[in-house]
Order: sequence, then structure tokens, then C-alpha cells
Amino acid sequence: MSLREVVHEGDSIESGTIACNGCAAVYPIVRGLPRFVPASNYADSFGFQWNKHARTQLDSHSGLPISHGRIRTAVGPSVELRGTRILEAGSGAGRFTEVLVQSGADVVSFDYSSAVDANATNQGRQASLHLFQGDIFRIPLVEGTFDTVFCLGVIQHTPDPEAAFRSLVRQVRPGGHLVIDSYAQTLAARLQWKYLLRPITKRMRKETLYSLIERVTPPLVPLARALRRLGGRAGARLVPIVEYSHLGLAPALNVQWAILDTFDMYSPAHDHPASEATVRRWYEEAGFVEIDVRPGPNGVVGRGRRPVAPEAAAAAAA
Repeated sequence: MSLREVVHEGDSIESGTIACNGCAAVYPIVRGLPRFVPASNYADSFGFQWNKHARTQLDSHSGLPISHGRIRTAVGPSVELRGTRILEAGSGAGRFTEVLVQSGADVVSFDYSSAVDANATNQGRQASLHLFQGDIFRIPLVEGTFDTVFCLGVIQHTPDPEAAFRSLVRQVRPGGHLVIDSYAQTLAARLQWKYLLRPITKRMRKETLYSLIERVTPPLVPLARALRRLGGRAGARLVPIVEYSHLGLAPALNVQWAILDTFDMYSPAHDHPASEATVRRWYEEAGFVEIDVRPGPNGVVGRGRRPVAPEAAAAAAA
């Protein structure tokens, strides 16, 4: 790779192009971020929502450790992040990026959509953070170099979650960990409103759908809260929106989360949940060890370690 037509802003590159020395491919640098994908793609709805709700789900905005807790639940108590090299696949506006950077890790993060712009604005210039816009199926990085690869809230929204998982596997160094979560493939999950309405809503113009959700969600939040108190999670699912008052959000912020995640529920081009058995099979077929697959806040959480080859382990011990 080589840089061309570079424009600097201080010590950072603001614009220019990246040219592949072995082929004819040329990729633009726009607003300081390398762009390895088309400007418009199947993730456009995510770019729309995260640039509209850039700070809504940041722990630093809510004052609550919601994203921090989700990362810790997914990674488990035994995986140390400080001083390690992390790849985050599918950053959105950076709710998890913020936590990973604060952990003291060196973080490489990307998103397929223009949400990467919201993330860049939220995080600012940080020496330990490296952002780009890229494709989970064609990650433009040297393989096998990351201590931990994270993919939270993303893999079910790709056209082929299993192929996306295999692509992530290639980025994990021997001895490193791969941590994902996915919507759960269960009967209860399939009975949600979204699977009834998505055949219509995913084909709507994102601006039209968002405007509709922005109007109907606030009046339904009190009803959703009451049904959750009466019937728990099952009760809350009786209305065609989601809301998070049980997380301790302030009322106005809870409404914004409800609008954002209701749009997130109905708008994506892809929604492919997976069962615990399926996620476990992915790890097993990849040859991972110390596999832990269990229910989690987003559906199914999976974690596993890529084994070190016996000869490499012996050399390291010598």
C-alpha cells in the first residue's frame, strides 16, 4: 500500500488516497478515515441511525456503565484487555469503542457504514485508536495479529453470519480470543413484532421509517413500561417498540433509546439470528478451545481461544 495526494491536518492525514501496490485498487481517505468500501451499501440504515443518535448509547453520555457491563459479560473475567491489541468489527457510533480504549488497549475499529464518522467524532484523536470504514468479509489487515477480536451487535446483520465469523477467526492470533454476540434463534425471539413487520419496514425509505417511529414511539413508552412491570420481558414484547427503563435511563434518554433501537429493529437489510448450538459449532469448526457459549444481553454470547500450535508453545516455553 502507498499513500497519494495526502493532505495533513497537524500530525494526522485528513484526505488523500491509498493505492494497492499489487493491484489497481485505490481507496479514498475522507475526513481522516480510510474507506475500503463503497459509500452506499447494505448497512446504510446503520449509518443513518448512528449519525442521528451519535451519543445516545455512550456510557459517557448516559452516566451508566451499560456498554462496559456488556463487554465484561461477553469477555468474561479471565481475559485481560490492558496492553493488548484489539480488533473491533462493527463499531457503530462507538459505544463499545469508548470502553475498549479506556481499558488501556490498542484498538483497531471499523464499521461497514458511515457510522464510523460518528465514532471518530465521539472518540476524537487518540493515539491508541485506529479507525477505518471496511467490510467484515474483506478485512484489509495482516491476519493473525490481534489478542482479542470483538464483534458485538453486528454479526446477525451481515448477509452471511457464519462467513463473517470465519473472517473474524483469521484475525485472531494463536492464543488470542474471539468474542461475539448474536440475536438468539429461539421461538420466543421469533414471535417478536419485528419478524412480522420487517418484510415491509426493511423496504421503506429509512427517512420515512424513522419519521414514523419517531412519532409513534414516545406515546407507547409508558405502555411498554407498564407491561414490563406486569409481565417482564414477555410483557414488554406485547407492544411493537423496545424501551429500556429497566436499565435506569433518565426518562428523556429512555425515549431516545426507544426510538433508536426500534428503528434498529425494523430497518436493517439483514437480521439472521443464531442458536447457541450454531454458535458453538462455529467455534468448534474453527478449532477454538475454552469455548463458552451462553445466553447474553443481546441473545447469544460466544467466546473462545485460538490454540497455540504445539511447536510454537514449546518454543515459547524454551
